[in-house]
Amino acid sequence: MTDWDSLYAPRARGMMASEIRELLKLLDRPEIISFAGGIPDPALFPRAALADAFARILGDPARAAAALQYSASEGYLPLREWIAAYMGGLGVPCSPDHILITSGAQQALDFVGKLFVAPGDTVLVARPTYLGALQALNAYEPLYAPLPRPGDNNAPLPGSGKRALGYVMPDFQNPTGLSLDLAARQQLLDAAAMRGLPLVEDAAYEALRYDGEALPPLLALDAEQSGGIDGSRVLFCGTFSKTVVPGLRIGWIVAPRPVIRRLVLIKQASDLHSGTLNQMVLHEVASALLPASLTRLREVYARRRDAMLAALAAHMPPGVEWTKPAGGMFVWLTLPSLIDAGGLLPRAIAEASVAFVPGRAFHADGGGANTLRLNFTLAEEGRIAEGVRRLGNLLSREIAGVA
Repeated sequence: MTDWDSLYAPRARGMMASEIRELLKLLDRPEIISFAGGIPDPALFPRAALADAFARILGDPARAAAALQYSASEGYLPLREWIAAYMGGLGVPCSPDHILITSGAQQALDFVGKLFVAPGDTVLVARPTYLGALQALNAYEPLYAPLPRPGDNNAPLPGSGKRALGYVMPDFQNPTGLSLDLAARQQLLDAAAMRGLPLVEDAAYEALRYDGEALPPLLALDAEQSGGIDGSRVLFCGTFSKTVVPGLRIGWIVAPRPVIRRLVLIKQASDLHSGTLNQMVLHEVASALLPASLTRLREVYARRRDAMLAALAAHMPPGVEWTKPAGGMFVWLTLPSLIDAGGLLPRAIAEASVAFVPGRAFHADGGGANTLRLNFTLAEEGRIAEGVRRLGNLLSREIAGVA
């Protein structure tokens, strides 16, 4: 038998299975109330609009030929033009030349890691942070450190003398659901400027705001201060997965043109280009439906968030705390320190038919054993209330057992 482990490159040691991907298999079991995945509700997908767009494009011989052929690595120009207009509405004046279409925002994170991170370089992240970002970056063998906070702009970093990169989700962060206020955004930009630090702004959830006024993206603030996007140090990663549909796998990066040119070379070497047919369909649907269709998404998801918060208040035992997000898809629970959420999960599935994501996977330092993430966008309000009740009962027994 070939000893494959001995033949892999050293970076393979950093590749780990996603706990979330494994938990998604539970969606096929109807008795399980799953709060595990960051899953939009498929009942809200614009299926008719998507079907019509596919039919129109494939029914036109000229458009079908373009849709089914190889195409530009940068992405379908009309879609990049639409994204440029959308970004302008967020306060980021840019052109299609500042945009690269990717196969979901996850590919964008992988490309950024490939371009900016070498073994031993430092990546600064929140604690906790998005599991998928850690998975994408781990392959490039970085060292991790916390994002700078006010007052520690000059704190030493691991990997002294090497490059550093910051990763942040300013709006409705995965996994906590929390956001950076305007002052925190500016402080982060100031700290990045002092360190010469590029910042990756993951904006996967920025359109899913349920309360309060929208805040400008980091890229908008930095571009305004630096004379335009080409003077900025922020790379903005966006996606249609949460606002239209995830299955077409269309995301994008907005960045200074020199960065985009390098990322295009990585795209060419990776998969040549994202699927042209999917890009054309996405452009037609987005042009016809967005931003108007976001109103219904926000109304439905806001009700489900409120149902989860109400159920947590009604059923969680003393000692359990949780976030109260103004948008996004997640609520973050902190349990008493002696409770291990990873060890609790098998019992939650077996005894309560409830699934969640243990929090340890979101911590670059392996901490957070007593934390967990709940998703509220997939289940309807009644199932949310019942699932939280079951989880609360299980936690009550667990806490009593360690008291």
